[in-house]
Amino acid sequence: MLTRLISVVMLLLLLAASPVIWAQVAASAPANAVAPAVAVPVAVPAPNFSGNMLTMLLGLAAVLALMVGALWLLKQLTQRRGGPSALLKVVAGTAVGPRERVVIVEVGSTWLVLGVAPGRVTPLAEVPRQATAATVAAAFADNRRVASADLANAGSPPRAPTLGG
Repeated sequence: MLTRLISVVMLLLLLAASPVIWAQVAASAPANAVAPAVAVPVAVPAPNFSGNMLTMLLGLAAVLALMVGALWLLKQLTQRRGGPSALLKVVAGTAVGPRERVVIVEVGSTWLVLGVAPGRVTPLAEVPRQATAATVAAAFADNRRVASADLANAGSPPRAPTLGG
């Protein structure tokens, strides 16, 4: 994404500079000039290195400034919205497998313990916000005990516990 953005900026700079370059080429060669049959020595003025160097440095500074501005704009556009007043807040999370996670999400004054897998989010427990780690572990163990009992009694996979109880 960043390389594509830089490529677009460089292309725009090239397109913006091309009319100036073509104007300089057209001004240096008259339209009705005929090449002389005999080569005539022409006095060539000494090159102006300081002016050329200044032009090059100013162009470099302009390109660098455009790149920094593009990066700042990209950062502003991809920044997460919300903040301290957001409705949802991820309190903690840990990986339990290569693509599975257990996360604690704060909603109002409640913490939701969720199992997150690709394409699936399963509620595991609901605890009050003031809960300690031991309370969260106890609520999780209680839901796990209920699921194990359902499996033993019904012989079928356990149902996902609901958030209400």
